[in-house]
Amino acid sequence: MKWRTGEAGLRRFGNPATRTIFDVPAHIIDGKALAEKLRGEIASDVSTFTNESGVTPHLAAVLVGEDPASAVYVRNKERACANVGIGSTLHRLPAETTQAELLELIGQLNANDSVHGILVQLPLPAQIEEKAVLDAVSALKDVDAFHPENVGLIVQGRPRFLPCTPCGVQQMLIHHGVQTAGAHAVVIGRSEIVGKPLVNMLMQKGEAANATVTVCHSRTRDLNDITRQADILIAAIGLPLFVKADMVKPGAAVIDVGINRLEGKLVGDVDFDQVCEVAGAISPVPGGVGPMTITMLLRNTLTAATLLRKTS
Repeated sequence: MKWRTGEAGLRRFGNPATRTIFDVPAHIIDGKALAEKLRGEIASDVSTFTNESGVTPHLAAVLVGEDPASAVYVRNKERACANVGIGSTLHRLPAETTQAELLELIGQLNANDSVHGILVQLPLPAQIEEKAVLDAVSALKDVDAFHPENVGLIVQGRPRFLPCTPCGVQQMLIHHGVQTAGAHAVVIGRSEIVGKPLVNMLMQKGEAANATVTVCHSRTRDLNDITRQADILIAAIGLPLFVKADMVKPGAAVIDVGINRLEGKLVGDVDFDQVCEVAGAISPVPGGVGPMTITMLLRNTLTAATLLRKTS
């Protein structure tokens, strides 16, 4: 099987501005390559901002405990910051840290004018209430866009920041020519991090939006009947290889947000080997949404530095 990639692939299945459904077999939506391109643009913008303001955008990451996956994610974010000229500081706290101790650190970071973005790596230990911590991060430094104020702005269609993974998905749709206006988008999953914000973003007016959106979850009846109606199918359910070929409309664009470890390998929520025979476009795991999530975090950190400079 030879899959189409990049601009050559787009040329082979026609003008993306005039179609929603692609030809098969699947064009690969390469998030890794797109992330590299966008990070080059972000590095240029960071350089311009720093030269004009004398300020280096700065991301503070907070890691509580020794979860191996979380440690890898934070290390990748630190490396990505350095590559685009953004400063970063990692605050490591032991697993037995109390909620009060974590909130005290967040208060210090909120008050620190040299810190523009704050990221609290999830999950947190059981003794800490996640919502209380995320709510405590200043809305102006909330580069994950989890704060209720930022969520409300997204719902109203006037975002300060866009949540990193949903924004990464939208950028993948834009740069790979997936037409969303008038399309039926089905999102499997209703998490606060991906499902809910992505549904809101796809239904707004604007680029990579104006879609008719259906959200599916664990209580959805006749799931396969609904997913087969999707011009754009986005899987964010957290179950390895859940989406099979018989759940996908021929020629649909499929975005796999899932990251699962199965038999020592990273796999998505989509059974890639099956679905790529049916879909018109598909994102792989790894190399799909993951790199885009970190890239959007970098963009949000620069945006936060710009906004804080204007308010200072």
